[in-house]
Amino acid sequence: MRIVFFGTPQFAVPSLESLLDLGASVVAVVTQPDRPKGRSHSTLVHPPIKVAAIHAGIPVLQPDRPTGDPFTSALTALKPDLGVVVAYGHLLRPAILAIPQRGMINVHASLLPRWRGAAPIQWAIAHGDLNTGVTIMAMEQGLDSGPMLLAKETAIGRAETGGQLTSRLASLGAVALHEAIERLRLGPVAAASQDDRLVTLAPKIGRQIARIDWSLDAVQVANRIRAFDPAPGAWTTQADSEVKCFLPNVAVPGGVPGSVLALNPLLIAAGTGSVAVGEVQPAGKGRMSAEQWIRGRSLRIGERFG
Repeated sequence: MRIVFFGTPQFAVPSLESLLDLGASVVAVVTQPDRPKGRSHSTLVHPPIKVAAIHAGIPVLQPDRPTGDPFTSALTALKPDLGVVVAYGHLLRPAILAIPQRGMINVHASLLPRWRGAAPIQWAIAHGDLNTGVTIMAMEQGLDSGPMLLAKETAIGRAETGGQLTSRLASLGAVALHEAIERLRLGPVAAASQDDRLVTLAPKIGRQIARIDWSLDAVQVANRIRAFDPAPGAWTTQADSEVKCFLPNVAVPGGVPGSVLALNPLLIAAGTGSVAVGEVQPAGKGRMSAEQWIRGRSLRIGERFG
């Protein structure tokens, strides 16, 4: 089976490795272009999946967008039997989806139809879901709307962060993909349609979404801080300076939302209850303990975060 693999971040690497472990013929990897990094933006950095592909000796295609005659012709010339998509970062048009003889399948980091979209892991944590998982689905033009081949479920840890859950689901996705490919090798696989009545959306996490709303109850605030750890980081302001918050714990004492109730630990009032913040990241600096940060400034009980 000739497979073309679409993916970009580290999340996609275990799935590619799973295909190689199966002995699948991965004829090309399609990923996003190299991006500038560093303060000067002078250094171009390969996407993680490109690094893995080069190491495995797999040809890499990096179109700005997966459209246009040159890219379509290059993909067609590969004569793929199947396309596998894992966190590629672009929607694929019907003309591209139709090129592989057996269509394309996607490894999606949620239990569809819950959390369709770009940030399913973060939204599952932010909304206090107890469970999540991965779904292997056949791709169609809609947003994560295709029929489902199989799904694997896992519990979300009470203190688990977005980064930690991403790592676990990357491994679980590789296991699910391995199983799906084994089934596909035996012939057509029955797929279940998604129930559109159960759809929830997981849009990209923008800057304003990541801003902490201290008027929410403490559990909601803590969930959002965990969800956006490490990136983009749940942020707030204090004395007109931005600061990101990490490692939250829910506490009982309450007060005016956003007000400092205690300094050791750093306890901040929410709409109901309060949140103890274990680590912070001031603008332009690295992460540090809240205690270390407080020692370097004149923060007092009663001051406000906003």
